[in-house]
Amino acid sequence: MPKPKIVCVVGTRPDAIKSAPVVLELQKVPDVETIVVSTGQHREMLDQVFASFGFKADIDLNLMQHGQTLASLTARALEGLDKAFEEVRPDYVIAQGDTSTTFVASLVAFYRRTPFGHVEAGLRTESVQNPFPEEFNRRATGLIAEHHFAPTSMAKANLLLERKEPGSIFVTGNTGIDAVLAIAERSTKTWYPDHKGRLILLTTHRRENWGLPQEQIALAAREVLEQTPDALLVVPMHRNPIVRETLERVLGDRDRIELIEPPEYEAFVTLMRRAALILTDSGGVQEEAPSFGVPVLVLRENTERPEGVEAGNAKLVGTDPQRIVSESLRLLSEPEAYEVMSKTASPYGDGRAAARIRSVVCSHLGISTAEERMWN
Repeated sequence: MPKPKIVCVVGTRPDAIKSAPVVLELQKVPDVETIVVSTGQHREMLDQVFASFGFKADIDLNLMQHGQTLASLTARALEGLDKAFEEVRPDYVIAQGDTSTTFVASLVAFYRRTPFGHVEAGLRTESVQNPFPEEFNRRATGLIAEHHFAPTSMAKANLLLERKEPGSIFVTGNTGIDAVLAIAERSTKTWYPDHKGRLILLTTHRRENWGLPQEQIALAAREVLEQTPDALLVVPMHRNPIVRETLERVLGDRDRIELIEPPEYEAFVTLMRRAALILTDSGGVQEEAPSFGVPVLVLRENTERPEGVEAGNAKLVGTDPQRIVSESLRLLSEPEAYEVMSKTASPYGDGRAAARIRSVVCSHLGISTAEERMWN
């Protein structure tokens, strides 16, 4: 009898990072065949992630094109994934997060009447327009998914409000925490050992912040640095040229500012650990930094990850320069305020999310695993 086939679909680097623990867990099961399909967005960054975790894509659709629109990417992903699923004939499809790749993977699985598991399900904001297009992607994926792997109880509550079947929702923790803890244990990378002061890490790339908001963010970070003489500002630049133009224009060729290429994932984890403060519009960084006790200021007006804000690990500051500067300087100059954020326990998981997901998927396929006891 042939083994059941599970297809794991990955598109961008952040989703590849969070998918990696699930892929590795499924690959441990001898009674299933796990096939990784990559849409090939951000080629170099994806290859870095695969190398960090020791696996590669079995099928690479290589969809990335310079200057592509969301519509063109979606159309090519729809056609490419349909052909891949036709070739593989999966018994189960799983994908992570809120990218267009995840939405399209769920849609193709639906068209083919194949069960779909959504990792990191249930994240929501108040508006389908923000963040764009991610909020639409995850809501639409939620309409299709047979299994909703919610990272937190708050995400589960969102799904229940949408009248998802309670038995289809599993609170697993976040697979990003699995990934970051595994990498942190083995990494030996050091950053700026000759700099004895504090390090401020800035990451910004989201589409809704392109243009003026990103310029305001960069100006605010520059002002924070000018008022913190011992600090070094490190800015890994996303490969998108729109993002780079703004960051290079505002922050380039200045003392104590390092504009760097996106590090490999293992190196980025150690960079987060080295930081005293993180300014970010990244969802993944919001989740990962609390594992290391690093306060996070979120450069967005709202977040689909409110758990960190409620717990006290993170604070929403938006893109207003005055607020970014004032909140940053408060943390950097008031030890008590800093300690409150840095000592708060992370609400995002215990590093066992992927094993819980594996248990559900295997149970659905009629395969018994030892991890089934994790639900007891």
